[in-house]
Amino acid sequence: MKKKKHIIYLGGFLILFLSFGFSTLKNKDLELVKNLDIYYTLFRELNMFYVDETDPEDLVTTSIEAMLSSLDPYTTYIPESDMDDFQFQTTGEYGGIGSLIRRSGDQVMIAEPYDKFPAAKAGIRAGDLILEINGVSTEKLAIESVSDKLKGKPGTELTLSMKRYGVEEPLEFTLTREKISIKNVPYYGMIDHGTAYIRISNFTTGASKEVENALKTLQKEHELTSLVLDLRSNPGGLLIEAVRICNLFVDKGEMIVNTRGKMKQWDSDYSTTRNALDTEIPLVVMVNRGSASASEIVAGALQDLDRAVVIGQRTFGKGLVQTSRPLKYNAQLKVTTAKYYIPSGRCIQALDYSHRNDDGSVGIVPDSLISEYTTRNGRLVYDGGGIRPDFEVSPEMLSEISIQLYTHSMFFDFATRYRNTIEEIESPESFSISNEEYALFKAFLEEKDFEFKTSSEKAFADLVKSAKREKYYELAKKEFFSLEEKLSHNNLKDLETFEEEIRRILSEEIVNRYYYQAGRLRAQLREDPQLDKAREILNEPGMLIEVLNGNQGALAKVPQSAAGN
Repeated sequence: MKKKKHIIYLGGFLILFLSFGFSTLKNKDLELVKNLDIYYTLFRELNMFYVDETDPEDLVTTSIEAMLSSLDPYTTYIPESDMDDFQFQTTGEYGGIGSLIRRSGDQVMIAEPYDKFPAAKAGIRAGDLILEINGVSTEKLAIESVSDKLKGKPGTELTLSMKRYGVEEPLEFTLTREKISIKNVPYYGMIDHGTAYIRISNFTTGASKEVENALKTLQKEHELTSLVLDLRSNPGGLLIEAVRICNLFVDKGEMIVNTRGKMKQWDSDYSTTRNALDTEIPLVVMVNRGSASASEIVAGALQDLDRAVVIGQRTFGKGLVQTSRPLKYNAQLKVTTAKYYIPSGRCIQALDYSHRNDDGSVGIVPDSLISEYTTRNGRLVYDGGGIRPDFEVSPEMLSEISIQLYTHSMFFDFATRYRNTIEEIESPESFSISNEEYALFKAFLEEKDFEFKTSSEKAFADLVKSAKREKYYELAKKEFFSLEEKLSHNNLKDLETFEEEIRRILSEEIVNRYYYQAGRLRAQLREDPQLDKAREILNEPGMLIEVLNGNQGALAKVPQSAAGN
């Protein structure tokens, strides 16, 4: 029946298209009809004659995704089965228990419960294994299936059987699902006597209201002299929320962003519509390579209007607007319909979709493709991809051993044991692991037989293979032995060399178990080079004004091949 439904649907679509008549169609339309006809006949023949059984739904989905992949990375097909996830990305809301899950062997594990939601309120902890949901075993169940079973209509109950480290018998929990609304502002507070800090992690519905409430609370409880907005690793979201956040610091009637595309009737100008909350407070915006879309609108617009100094790394470079269009059978097409332009007139979209960094952010952009624009005060700014900060501050590069400890879940697993052994710890700002606890961590790694190869060692192993295959190895055997000795690392030595870094990461992971996401953020702010730079700018009398007047800062210089960081 599934085959027939898809073939009838494709055939019906073609007949509907043909009903307009070839005579009334332009050449481009004729080409479209011709190719749809080819596609339909190919699909029919494939289903009828292919040697093995085919799944029409999979074939159609694959062809759709391949077609869209030839465009930009953000035009995507969303089948009915993925609509819940799509709605969550837009609204930040879903019905469930409020936790992240991940696979652990044949079981599914709680990776992180969200503070003040059903899982956390019931006492479920990160590291707990989900054995059963409503009496149904989760062993070898796909993680998507487990996620579907945990989600549901708010107000409905479910029972979980969990296995916890250090507890012999399974634990039973009965939870009532709630509407889970993930905060756009996971933390705000004071970082010194007069400087406030607000972290914005997303731009889902209500983001601007959360920022406004945070700012009003800080103003009420403290005498603010400056403010830091942290947009690092914020992937963006709703454009209108970005405009409204700008409106908190920019008065009524300022154009923040306009969108322009093929359908001229959809072109729009987005300006501030309310009186600002504070147009005078000195403002720094922190960004990195993960700051994208709506984050770039906020950072770029405040930079163009000379309302804030931007520090950090060049941003991701996503200046495209997507619109959701309904399709048959409750599916949707998220299609790029326009580009957006911030007050200086520049578009921050990366000019090249294909040559990007490994994380998707802006790669190298030749100077010849970069155009100059000016801010309200006449400072030079540039297009070509992303927002270039006024002050470049790169994050600390982690050692290889720290990366491997994270990749192999050593930090996570030790923190799980720690939480199930120690009932409470100091505040996130004060907590650090002791020498005795670090010794326990090293013993834990020995117990787990933790061992890893560095990138250099892996490359060396490949070189040896190639040399042996090509019969050069015997000719340079002594040199190979010497190089291997120099490249080899020692776990114990690395644990001592990078002890300070490892201690910090481990402390942050442990803090997260007691104080959740907000606690981790508070711990991370203790050692933060970008935040230190923000403090320096805000605490130096007149420095911020000098930068915004164009007398200092990275943007006063002509770009030298705009490369990502």
